[in-house]
Order: sequence, then structure tokens, then C-alpha cells
Amino acid sequence: MAYSTHSKKMEIETVAIYNEADRQTAFVKNADEAIFLDGDGLNETYLNIEKIIAAAKKTGADAIHPGYGFLSENPLFVTACEKANIIFIGPGASAIQAMGNKIQARATATKAGVPVTPGITGSVEDLFKNYKDVGFPILIKAAAGGGGKGMRVVNNESEYQSALEATAREAKSYFGDETVYIEKYIDKPRHIEVQILGDQHDNVIHLYERECSLQRRHQKIIEEAPSPTLSENVRRQICEAAVALAKSIGYYSAGTMEFLVDELQQFYFLEMNTRIQVEHPVTELTTGIDIVEQQINIANGNPLSIQQKDIRQNGHAIECRIYAEDPGQHFLPSPGLLSYYEEPLFEASSPQTNMLSPVATGRIDSMQLQTGDVISGDFDPMISKLIVWNKDRETARQSMLSALGQYHIKGIKTNLEFLIGLLSHPDYINNNISTKYIDTNLEEIIHFIQTKKRKRIT
Repeated sequence: MAYSTHSKKMEIETVAIYNEADRQTAFVKNADEAIFLDGDGLNETYLNIEKIIAAAKKTGADAIHPGYGFLSENPLFVTACEKANIIFIGPGASAIQAMGNKIQARATATKAGVPVTPGITGSVEDLFKNYKDVGFPILIKAAAGGGGKGMRVVNNESEYQSALEATAREAKSYFGDETVYIEKYIDKPRHIEVQILGDQHDNVIHLYERECSLQRRHQKIIEEAPSPTLSENVRRQICEAAVALAKSIGYYSAGTMEFLVDELQQFYFLEMNTRIQVEHPVTELTTGIDIVEQQINIANGNPLSIQQKDIRQNGHAIECRIYAEDPGQHFLPSPGLLSYYEEPLFEASSPQTNMLSPVATGRIDSMQLQTGDVISGDFDPMISKLIVWNKDRETARQSMLSALGQYHIKGIKTNLEFLIGLLSHPDYINNNISTKYIDTNLEEIIHFIQTKKRKRIT
């Protein structure tokens, strides 16, 4: 199980697995025990099921927490854990399979009475013949896709066939499955997701919603809870829909139902993530629920210790993802040596104590980097997650700006100034955003940031 503050809190001994590139990292040093995975590349290390199971057996580990990525949504890994009598801290293989394929997930949502965007599934030939039933603009998506990969927006007939064929090739390259489908593309959508928890005794609850509309290249960079967009009626409906869908597949563990919401606040099921999300801290800080702790207890067979009537949203939380990338070069990754690294400081606190505080509280989920460390180009360029909580959205926004201003990274390009600019922009302040906002307005946002910077200098 990966080292975390949760393991310390729950008095669980931890075993870290690592490859050569991660030999000197903090998570390896902080674990009670660490096992080296020999080999080149991800397929021989972090994606190698046999080696990971062997490491767990060697150390006598009785459970594996898969984290955010790699094998966290791989049903073959879940099955391998079961065969080795090792607890997988996550859902069963059948639930992952039910939601892993986007076409199947849409069908499951429809059967559960949850709305989905109008669309068509079938072979590439079928999609080419019948696309007019959907109408432009059209979104072409890989059935096995995720993380913003395997997606194309098509605005007219002339580019449709080439885009369809290109997406199928990309899907096969990324996911080993060339199956694609098409759906109606919603203009200026909001990305709203609902955090759910289910146990192995048929209990499912929600921890309300997060808004994750600020994205670049279909990947989130700022998330917040609660959503500043939803009416109370729509909030209730979307959360109830998420619970109904989870119950329909017998889901247990933590999971996230993702939805698109249009300008009329009509919502449509997008996909389910059958793992803990990168942005789960904003939910923890607004509900006081430790989601990873709940995951571990659920995996151990315990019934949920909380009921829906006990859950309340309190205050407002914002998360910013700190990336080693250059926003001025369309977010090109910027690995390299950290000539200086300093994180903002927060007083030690927990979600429970946050609920009682009238002032800002925050936390950093990071790699515990130090000056002189190197950001590798082998993985996702995210350096850390910076999260703040305060009594309402505006005070949380001000708290985040203060925290970002105390975050100092030199030697590489980062998105720190870009995040400060976004949070200072009138469109964010007034909630005039969508999932397309950054991609559509990138030049204007960068100009806004540069103008503010010149004013500070003069």
C-alpha cells in the first residue's frame, strides 16, 4: 500500500514500490518498507501486475491501494489481487468493467434512468452512415478512453470522416481498442462530478458535487466545491442520479460520477471513475469526510459509518493543480532541475477542524520536493495540488491567491502565474466559464496576465 497520511492516522504499516527514476523520492523514504521494481519503462514496473503482486506477497502485505492512475481501473489487476488473497482497495472487477467502456457505461446509465447526451454507437462504417441523426457539432470519443485522450470535436461534414478514422487510430494506439462512438457536442458545458461512497452491504451515499470546468486539453487544472453554478434543485437531482447509477451496478468503494451540464442546467452522464479522484480534497474539506479512510474501511468489509442525512456541505474549497509546464507554449511540459523550491505553509489541520474555523485553511498534496530535485519528463507533469478552504467562494479565492503568491519554484516553467491570472480574471470571479473557456480564450488570458504583471512592476 502506498505511503500516506491516512496510513499513519489508521496505524497501518506501508510498503512502497518504486522504479529507478523514483529511487530517491519522498514516498519511498517515508514508507515503512520499499520494494524496487527492476525494469525499463512502465510496462516492466508500475504496470507489471506480476511484479506488483510478487512484491505484496514478499512483504506480507494484505491490501493494495492503487492510487489515482496506472492499474487503479484495471479489472485484470483486481482479479490478480483476489487470486493472491490480497485486498484491492477499490471496487470489484465487474463494476470496473461495467463503467470502463464508455459505450457500455452510457447504456448502463440509460437503463438506470440517468440522462445521457444524444449519440450513436457502432462500427466506424455505421457511424459514418448515421452521423446526421446526431447533428453538428459532434464529439467523437474512444470507447475505452480517459484522461482527455481519444477525443475530437467535429464542426462540419467535410472534416468528419478523417476525424472519425484518426480518432479510431488514436484509440487503438492509446488503449488497444479502436472502438469509438459519437455524441452531440454541448456548447459551453460545465463539468460537474458527484463523489459517491458505497459499501459491500448495499449502502450508497453521495458527498455532493465538485465543479471541474476549468480545463486545458480536456484535463482539469482548477476544481471547487460546491459548484457555484447549480441551483439547489439541480444539485439534489444530479446527486440522486449519481447514487441511483452506483446502486444499479452494485458499486462499492469511493467513485465519481461525471456529468456535463448545459446552459439550461440540464445534465447528462459523461463517465464514471471507479477510483479516488485527484480533486477529492475539495470534497473532504467541505464535508469533513476522509475519503481514503472510508475506502480502506469499505475494502475491509465494514459498513458505512455515516448516513446520507449526516452529510452537509460547509464553506467553499478550491484546488489548483501545480504543473511543470509552459502555458505560453500551449502547456508544453517543462521538466528539469529545481534551482529553488518553496511551498506555502499552512497550520496542521484536518477536515473536521476546518469546519469550525472562520479563517482560511489549506493543505498541499505533493511529492515533498526540495531545491535540487529533478522533475522527470517520464510521467504526468503535475508537481502538487494546492487546496484551500474558507467560509465562501470569494474568501476562498482570495485565500488561494495568497497561497499561490507564497509558492516559489525556479529553474523550470510552471503554471503558477497562469493560475493566479485565472483566479483574478473577471470571468472566473463572475463564474462565466466552461470546459472550453481556457482553450478558447488562451491568448486573451495570457495577455490579461501579462498586463497585470506590467502594472505590478511599474
